[in-house]
Amino acid sequence: MTDFLLEIGLEEVPARMIAGAEAELGRRANDLLTRERLLGAAAKLTTYSTPRRLAVLVEDVLASQADTEEKLTGPSWKVAFKDGAPTAAAVAFAKKASVAVEALEKVSNAKGEYVGATVKRLGRAAAELLATELPKEVLGLYWAKNMYWRAGKPERFVRPVRWVVALLDSELDSQIVPLEIAGIAAGRASRGHRVLHGEAPVVLAKATDYVESLRKAYAVVDVAERRQSIRKALDAATRTVAGARWREDAALIETVVHLTEWPTVVLGDFEPEYLALPEEVLVTVMRDHQKYFAVEGADGKLAPHFLAVLNTQVDDEGRAIIRHGNARVLRARFKDARFFWDFDQKTPLAERVESLKAVTFQKELGSYHWKTEANLAVARALAAAVKAEFIEFDESALLKAVELAKTDLTTELVKEFTELQGIIGGLYAKAQGLGETIAQAIYDQYTPASIDDAIPVTVEGQLLGLADRIQTIVAMFSFGFAPTGSKDPFALRRAANAIVKILAESGLPLTLTIVVNAAEEPDVKAAFEDRTRRGAAIGFDAPYYELTRGFLHERLNFYLKDVRGFAYDVVNAVLAVGADDVRDAIARAEALTAVRGSEDFAAISAAFKRIKNILRQAEERHFDLGSVKDVQLSPEAQRLFDASAVLAPEVAKLRQRRAYGEALVAIATLRPVVDAFFDKVMVLDPDAAVRGAHLGLIDEVLREFSGIADFSEIVTA
Repeated sequence: MTDFLLEIGLEEVPARMIAGAEAELGRRANDLLTRERLLGAAAKLTTYSTPRRLAVLVEDVLASQADTEEKLTGPSWKVAFKDGAPTAAAVAFAKKASVAVEALEKVSNAKGEYVGATVKRLGRAAAELLATELPKEVLGLYWAKNMYWRAGKPERFVRPVRWVVALLDSELDSQIVPLEIAGIAAGRASRGHRVLHGEAPVVLAKATDYVESLRKAYAVVDVAERRQSIRKALDAATRTVAGARWREDAALIETVVHLTEWPTVVLGDFEPEYLALPEEVLVTVMRDHQKYFAVEGADGKLAPHFLAVLNTQVDDEGRAIIRHGNARVLRARFKDARFFWDFDQKTPLAERVESLKAVTFQKELGSYHWKTEANLAVARALAAAVKAEFIEFDESALLKAVELAKTDLTTELVKEFTELQGIIGGLYAKAQGLGETIAQAIYDQYTPASIDDAIPVTVEGQLLGLADRIQTIVAMFSFGFAPTGSKDPFALRRAANAIVKILAESGLPLTLTIVVNAAEEPDVKAAFEDRTRRGAAIGFDAPYYELTRGFLHERLNFYLKDVRGFAYDVVNAVLAVGADDVRDAIARAEALTAVRGSEDFAAISAAFKRIKNILRQAEERHFDLGSVKDVQLSPEAQRLFDASAVLAPEVAKLRQRRAYGEALVAIATLRPVVDAFFDKVMVLDPDAAVRGAHLGLIDEVLREFSGIADFSEIVTA
């Protein structure tokens, strides 16, 4: 068995970029080895990373490709040979196939007789292929930001490459694969922890020594092992405080995992007086600014302790020094936060609205004061739609929350801790006695921030979130700032995802059209008039409301497939007949998923696909649809007509009640008469009247029973 190791040594890579790059390196290496037929039956690929390295270890790599034999077909025999003598065409084909003219064969197939050749290709050695192809894969890794570091050289990478290890082990020896990445020739010398081991090389005797050799040099290269080590260290440190536990934070765990090679944990303390500040402020300072874990007591409330993950190993004296230094830095941040909290309270949120004129929303569109006015118009329209369905909520609280939602952007605390915008506004609203409803709506305005987050807990918060996001999307689209490819500088996809998620998981009686129409209210449109004219001057005059509708439907497609996990053909089938009501689309997708495995429904789906194809052919041939009343139907056609006439009203009632599962089961009962119809009836009959009656019948069947989903989109075996 042959094993292959590749390690790229780098200057420290930003933590947020490492996991994606590690996974991509693994995929690229696997694809290359698969494509080049170099993976054995027991092949196993493992990736590793630390802030200073990306690595991949592949077990059971073949020493070389297997020889192959390929059959090539060339020109026709008559063209290649005249009177038994080879022509120029035969000579050219033989040269292309790298065989002698005498080795050409006569190949017969359905089209006639052709010249053929059997070509034997020798497999290339794994070391040769890897040396040639692997550097391209490494330099092709995607990074959010790249850099040049060698003057006059074309390669770009996230950080300078400092060393490369490339080893190919066999049972007899371990050889260096002679590849080069960014001017660095591969060898067998890696590096350990920069401080604990120093810059002395870690020489690897063979590829499989990698993990243990680096561990001895104070670098744990296995990410899962580091993650588990950090969790255990956090547990151990917290146990020294009676009844305490560290506050779970998966995102912070991933950050510190990718910030360390040899992680240890230190427990520190801060003065209890700072607990008077809101938990959100304290946790943000600890997590986002210092990468510390918060500690809570048995009651779930914050305790005056923190946990810092170190990338080093120290004795008790060193631990005490680090603990003191970290506590001093944290204390200073807490003092700043307390000062800003007290200072901001001197100016109520209501008095800050006018100050929003000095805060830019987007340079082409205007200030946050302008955006607040636009948000208010959208919120009024959404509120009217919700009230029409007799949903109870406090409209005055909603509008006050919209008016004050962005005012915390003028506060010193948000200027210092930008991650807390919205949250601080909600906390200030509560502290200033504006009421729980207003405070909660402002607090939740940016949730969900990701597709995994919960939606706002109140109707007022949900409507504020919808109004703010749809206004942003329409405003940006009005100036041509729609996302393109992977570029989405204004996070409009995230905003649209949140709109879909709120509609899907709340009880709001709103559709995508209602939400978009709310941004078409006259006073909202008026705010866009001058800016849109200026937008047209820079080359954008597309109908942005229509673009917004399409954009939201695209995000609904994403939500159904990637978040709810529905099969792509189920989603296509549901969206093909319209999906303005998000919750209704989910209900139809659930019902379709439940029945799609049944034999009867699979047959009906295939039949509907056949009906669509026949109707398309008829349209292309300009055949008219007729009426079943125009001719005497065959028994099979009559039975289909009768069964459809009986079933259609029943299905319509079930659809009205959104009993989609029952409706689909009922539709599947048509299978016997549909099968009999297609078995016995020539739909495209030569007689125009009969043909028209058949086409009219199947068109009616298609329209009557395709309201839940377009069954022809379902993939059947």
